Amino acid sequence: MKILLVTSVDAWTRSVSTIHKWIDAGRALGHDIAVYGEANPELPRLKFTTDLSNTDVALFVVQVPSDFPDMPYLARVLDGIPRERRAIVDLWAHYNETIRVDHDFNHLEKLDGHQAWEWQEAIAAVSDVILQPALAPKREGVKSFLFHGFDESAVQKKYKSASEAAAAWASKPYGAIYVGSNWMRWHQVRALLDGYKSVRAKAGPASLIGWDWGARPDWAIEKAIMGVDTDPAFLERGGVEIRNGVRFDEIVPLLGQAKFAPVIHRPLFNALGFVTNRSFETFYADTIPVLMLAPDFVEKIYGAAALKLIPSEGVAKFVTGALANPEGYWDAVLKTRAHLAAKHSYAVRIDELKKVAAR
Repeated sequence: MKILLVTSVDAWTRSVSTIHKWIDAGRALGHDIAVYGEANPELPRLKFTTDLSNTDVALFVVQVPSDFPDMPYLARVLDGIPRERRAIVDLWAHYNETIRVDHDFNHLEKLDGHQAWEWQEAIAAVSDVILQPALAPKREGVKSFLFHGFDESAVQKKYKSASEAAAAWASKPYGAIYVGSNWMRWHQVRALLDGYKSVRAKAGPASLIGWDWGARPDWAIEKAIMGVDTDPAFLERGGVEIRNGVRFDEIVPLLGQAKFAPVIHRPLFNALGFVTNRSFETFYADTIPVLMLAPDFVEKIYGAAALKLIPSEGVAKFVTGALANPEGYWDAVLKTRAHLAAKHSYAVRIDELKKVAAR
């Protein structure tokens, strides 16, 4: 099967990790999967092509306007691949009418200059097969396709038992690390750190790695974009280390330096039930994921064992419990990894794409 991924890729942001996994899975399973366009020297492991011949599915992967190719490349795809062999996965809910959840929103007119109707017309112009990464998309006619997945071979350290994992886990230099830019997540991150401060001395220091945690950026102030908030004094009082963003291939090793790694979805994605690359990627790291997500979502995506990884009684109690009984929490991690490998592998995703893209 030949699958063309039509999107932009950047080593520092968005879904580049997932794109790599699609191409790796294709190579391992005998499929021909590549990104449409010219080779990018910053991403030597990715396969690129401008050959449109014999394409079974051209999957447009859309988050920002630049994910649509510039001319003449876009015209070549639309002219060279029949509409019935094109699909589009809308990862940021641009196909929906304008939705606001707290300060979060799906149409970034102040940033990208495009209103809801422009996004909807552009997406509909590409294909009749419109997909979103939710089990039950809110807009009628949109199909479920999670796109992101879990690659069992990418797990940083594979343990034979929870006791083995717990023994290795005790000596981590950090208590908690979150990797991700400051975009619509501050209130959740602050709540996490507020609960964590009482156990920091036992668990270890916390670190935020990503853009704009140290100060509210000038562009957000100039454009009056809310939801890109921070509190430097609060972070300093809590001894939270701040580092700038990192390349996609540094994320898992960094998370593995901490005992705990929170999984946080922005408010819009929580409301829509969307998954992200980090929904799965955090489980590659040698750490205990802390699922800051709704229980029904967790059970449906991660399986019943993962319910133990929700800090339902507060972050402090969760951390205290894990420090006292790490084997119990690692048992949940190992069982969740097994569930993800069975239900959300990239082999499963490729089969799902065949089905959802079929007429």
